[in-house]
Amino acid sequence: MTTIKIKKATVEDVPGLAILFNQYRVFYHKESDIAGALSFLTDRLTRKESVVFLCEKEGKLVGFVQLYPLFSSTRMQRLWLLNDLFVAPESRGQGISKTLIEACRTFAVETDACGLSLETEKTNSIANQLYMATNWELDEEHNFYFLSTK
Repeated sequence: MTTIKIKKATVEDVPGLAILFNQYRVFYHKESDIAGALSFLTDRLTRKESVVFLCEKEGKLVGFVQLYPLFSSTRMQRLWLLNDLFVAPESRGQGISKTLIEACRTFAVETDACGLSLETEKTNSIANQLYMATNWELDEEHNFYFLSTK
């Protein structure tokens, strides 16, 4: 039986995580940049600006999820933004995404957060099916806007 292990990432995990993070960025049509990934992830973890959960299968990193802290003024509570979720192509279809999402849910409860939030492209049917299957609620009542500064 294959063992899947979920753990909270530390700075020591960044070299392996950077490879997966780079694959994630390339999936979203960004240029490959391992050095940038190393720097970005090191900064986030060192400054405690994000929380990353890693999935190891047979000692190899096969997936990750990255959360950013937010706050809800109306609820007057913390919430977490699930910003990045990635599973290596060769490890997809094995429940790893669901396991990572469950780690996020548990972490949100442990940190007394009111919930988790995310966005994904409407055309990303696999991700949309995943979120519906893991009991996320689709907000169809609000518009999402973005103001670019670069």
